[in-house]
Amino acid sequence: EPMSKRQRKKLLKQKQWEEQKDLRRQKRKEKRQKRKLERQSKLDSNNEGNDGKHMRREVVPSTLRLIVDCSFDDLMVLKDVKKLHKQIQRCYAENRKAFHPVQFYLTSHGGQLKSNMNENDKGWVNWK
Repeated sequence: EPMSKRQRKKLLKQKQWEEQKDLRRQKRKEKRQKRKLERQSKLDSNNEGNDGKHMRREVVPSTLRLIVDCSFDDLMVLKDVKKLHKQIQRCYAENRKAFHPVQFYLTSHGGQLKSNMNENDKGWVNWK
């Protein structure tokens, strides 16, 4: 069956596209590798003489104290105790990263909260 000029052009373009597929893929791969190497060299030049994971900036301790009273955990259902545990984890993590970390205290830490933390987050005993 005869093809129109437009259909032939479309078919030709489709064939060319398929033929150059591997070439395009290779170019993308090379470009990705080049960017990766540039990023790596940039990181290496920035971290000369720095053996730590991240550059630790100078921390200025704050005089503020944050006290979380956990004596009410016996009045909470388990779901609320788990939410409290997550909130305490986030507070601790953000405080560790903070430029002016506050003094963070947990009081009356026992009961459901302590057992939940022992169960789900054994690393909390190493908190400083």
